[in-house]
Amino acid sequence: MAIEPRTTGSSVSERHFRPVHGAIVAATVVVAAIVAFAAFSFVAGVIWFTVKAVVVVAIVAFVVRLVFRRASR
Repeated sequence: MAIEPRTTGSSVSERHFRPVHGAIVAATVVVAAIVAFAAFSFVAGVIWFTVKAVVVVAIVAFVVRLVFRRASR
């Protein structure tokens, strides 16, 4: 005995998204896009800050090395 899908009493509107569901999906997509943009901006900002800090430390170390090299002669 096979299980048959129910065909009586089901209308087309029960099997498809209602307009409210579409609005909820659209709102979820907008919120997800905003959160993703904020997260990406945060990560990119942290990486950019780290790169700038490394460059500044490297320049300062280079200048200090040059000064001490000249002072030891």
